[in-house]
Amino acid sequence: MPIHLNDETALALIPERNPDSHKGDYGKILLLCGSRGFTGAAALAALGALRSGAGLVYLGVPESIYAIEAVKLTEPVVMPLPDREGMLSEEAIEPIRTLLPKMDAVLFGCGSGLGQGPEAVLKMLLTEAQCPLILDADGITLVSRHKDILRDRQYPTILTPHEGELARLAPPAGERVASSEAFARELGAILLRKGHRTVITDGYKTYVNQSGNPGMAVGGSGDVLAGIILSFLGQKVPPLQAAACGAWFHGRAGDLAAEKLGMRGLLPTDMVVVLPRLLK
Repeated sequence: MPIHLNDETALALIPERNPDSHKGDYGKILLLCGSRGFTGAAALAALGALRSGAGLVYLGVPESIYAIEAVKLTEPVVMPLPDREGMLSEEAIEPIRTLLPKMDAVLFGCGSGLGQGPEAVLKMLLTEAQCPLILDADGITLVSRHKDILRDRQYPTILTPHEGELARLAPPAGERVASSEAFARELGAILLRKGHRTVITDGYKTYVNQSGNPGMAVGGSGDVLAGIILSFLGQKVPPLQAAACGAWFHGRAGDLAAEKLGMRGLLPTDMVVVLPRLLK
């Protein structure tokens, strides 16, 4: 039977802040996100990670949008990477490769674009990243072409598709929870299937999220979610539980923001602002 989270059980999975700790104790995480025209996706994912307790956040973006992201964001380490046509290029692989051993978790795909460069970067991450990897948005579309590499990956992978993105992966038909479990087993990945009553499963253990509201159906909301999950991975929450807690607290932030502002016109940044109130 699926497990239903609440504030108490979700908070119990998040490590407490030790008075003697330092920023390195709360994760070094890498986001590879954004492209020309999609600078907001990278910024929102980074803010979601920061507001949910990440210690050190590194954001790698195409060089052509670096100035925009550097102005938007003061807290993360924003790094310009080689690009072509506003997206990461194949030349970005080597500097990313040097960063990977230092990272506790990686997020790829929020606004990354679907060019040859992002696809090459994704293939490298699937085969070389020795840490948990989240694939969101364009990352899910790109990995649909490389499911064989995904299945062979030796480290945890979290996929966060909405129904349209899930369709590109050709999931099995059937009842929502059961088909999600079967598909997660087939891919050897953790599946976070967005929607009303989001399903989070590794194929063997399953959570169903009951927080959130229709006001969260807005562009950028999923980027915030991906950043929250990445932050929890960096804080050493186990991958399945990190995804489940990410869904819960993302929804709770949406609910709290809606209480203050109403659902219509709710912005992803409204959810970001209230996150720290939930993660005491």
